[in-house]
Amino acid sequence: MSRFEGKVAVVTGAAQGIGAATALRLASEGATVAVVDLTEERAKGTAEEIRAAGGTALAVGLDVSDASSVDAAIDGIVAELGKIDVLVNNAGVTRDNLVFKMTEDDWDVVLDVNLKSVFLLSKAAQRHMVPARSGKIVNLSSISAGGNRGQVNYSAAKAGIQGATAALAIELGPYGINVNAVAPGYVATPMTDATAERVGITPEQMQESAATQIPLRRVATPEDIAAVITFLASADADYVTGQTIYASGGPR
Repeated sequence: MSRFEGKVAVVTGAAQGIGAATALRLASEGATVAVVDLTEERAKGTAEEIRAAGGTALAVGLDVSDASSVDAAIDGIVAELGKIDVLVNNAGVTRDNLVFKMTEDDWDVVLDVNLKSVFLLSKAAQRHMVPARSGKIVNLSSISAGGNRGQVNYSAAKAGIQGATAALAIELGPYGINVNAVAPGYVATPMTDATAERVGITPEQMQESAATQIPLRRVATPEDIAAVITFLASADADYVTGQTIYASGGPR
């Protein structure tokens, strides 16, 4: 397929997991991809994989929670690649703990990286999308938006993303810009693997346990979520905006 031929996509948190799978999927369908992660070195692996498959990619190091760095990075991407057609706000971190143990820093880091980044990146990207009267923004929420024990910070951030997505869709719709979110359930990624190890079990054990609670009886792969993101970023979703799509293997 070549749904993204001639398009430029920016994917944050693209060194691994859902972000890497999304960058690879977009590139496989013709997009030129700016692979964004905390450092350029971290982003290089995905960018090199795209190039090895015959695609075009740019590795970009960026602290997505810093406004001046975001503005400079987006302007730099446009200067090098010419435009931005698709923005995937995927960057995220966890700092899980029960509320009585959670520090203010735990709260701030998670809200800054997961939620503030959506505001900063979307604001920077829309400066280029509005004049073009075209663009797709896809934000990563989570089923944790409905609340999850030990994740007061993460749940708040992911719920905030759903509200921000709806508001951005209302504001940017008149300029031909679609804004949607994807809310995955359990996905087998390095982030969830680290959670398993932190609680003293193997990633495989945690995945098997989680699968018993999922109607489809398996956890998601990063590629499962990338497929939904890619749909929302494509012309196939031109009349879909302001929505959060739950990709959780069952009802939310």
